[in-house]
Amino acid sequence: MIPLIIVVVYSLAMIGVGLGARKKVRSQNGFFVAQRQVSLPFIAGSLVATAVGGSVTVGMAGLGFGRGLTGAWWLLVGSIGLVLLGVFFAKRVRGAALYTLPELVEKQYDRRVGLAASILIVIAWVGVVAGQIVAAGKVLSILGIGSGALWMVIFTIVFVAYTVIGGQLSVIRTDLFQAIIIYLGIFIALALFLPQVGGLDGLRLSLPQAYFSFPVSSQFDWKALLSLLILVGATYVVGPDMYTRLFCARDEKTAQRATFLSAFSFVPLAFAIVLIGMGARVLYPQISPEQAFPQVISGVLSPWLGGLVLAALVAAFMSSADTCLLSQGVILTQDIIKRFLPSLGEKKTILLTRLNIIILGLLALGLAMILKGVISSLLFAYTIFTCGLVVPVIAGFYKEKLKVTPRGALAALIGGGVVGLMGKIPGLDIPLKGDLGLIGFAVSAVLLFGVSFLDLKRSSLRDTK
Repeated sequence: MIPLIIVVVYSLAMIGVGLGARKKVRSQNGFFVAQRQVSLPFIAGSLVATAVGGSVTVGMAGLGFGRGLTGAWWLLVGSIGLVLLGVFFAKRVRGAALYTLPELVEKQYDRRVGLAASILIVIAWVGVVAGQIVAAGKVLSILGIGSGALWMVIFTIVFVAYTVIGGQLSVIRTDLFQAIIIYLGIFIALALFLPQVGGLDGLRLSLPQAYFSFPVSSQFDWKALLSLLILVGATYVVGPDMYTRLFCARDEKTAQRATFLSAFSFVPLAFAIVLIGMGARVLYPQISPEQAFPQVISGVLSPWLGGLVLAALVAAFMSSADTCLLSQGVILTQDIIKRFLPSLGEKKTILLTRLNIIILGLLALGLAMILKGVISSLLFAYTIFTCGLVVPVIAGFYKEKLKVTPRGALAALIGGGVVGLMGKIPGLDIPLKGDLGLIGFAVSAVLLFGVSFLDLKRSSLRDTK
């Protein structure tokens, strides 16, 4: 009963933050990018809270349960991605002073490419939000009241409600608080749980040696690591949720420093979570991998501590879900619908964005009910996005040097995205389906430079005539 009370109080507090922010988000700048006045702690906290969602907690503990230390790579590739973002692109992104990633793509290329990017992101990020909903259902079901499906519905209602009410300002405010709760909850859980299995020495005695192999192991080879670096790590270098945070920063230095601070904070968190999963493998070998973290909460921790850690996990899911959902809603309104309704006023734009957030939240809930796996939901989204958009966006920052064209970018986006999607459609039996993520990424690069080369050659021939 105590964990349930803590979760209910926490959820009501989040809605309260949204109501408190409502008066300050009556303009597009307020609702979309929090007036571009957000300080370093809030940007860094929001980046951490956005990244540490269902895949990093429930999903990564499951990876630790299933294969050991190499499960940490799910978050470590994000750390590498954020360092690259900070070194090469963070200042450029904030300096553009836009609302969304597709607006940046349009600025790099043209309106057609921007529209294609918008559609791809809106489709792909339904899977990201679905992953958080699935994780919430798995964790909250340990309360023993209602099914996982019921908790997925309740969770969706809560995070959609405060996102709709308070916009970007409420998301930024709650994210810093949630990042702190996430960190405290995970390390408290580890500190209390590790002695139950005899500490690190106990883990070494109880688990196969392959569980302690790093950076690769018999269950996770170099090819799998490369795939993770590209398909997941690249979403931190180019990602609508990451870029939305940077657009909110008060200046370019704040944006860059926030990416570095967040990247370094990922490392201890990654190993803490997989150690919890490994410990669960020792105590509860019969459970499914993604039940590892929920089982630790219900089976090892006291009701009060279990409730606090449960609140930390719910915080992780909410912070990822709200950021991604808001990014989707803004993109759907600003970069798709307003292309066809350019005269839409500011108040109607905000109202339409709120409606889009509700619709997209319901679509994500529907997908969550179908996929029912945290990692599978996230990989569905990341593969489509990475295969279609990462190469054109990175090349777009160096467009003149690389000699890439809008037609090349459009071909890369569509061709790569379609190949990536084919690899993730359930029930579709095609050759090399498991490798279509990496193949799609390569197809995107070949199409970008190949079509751009032909495009420029054709233009050159036309000019000589």
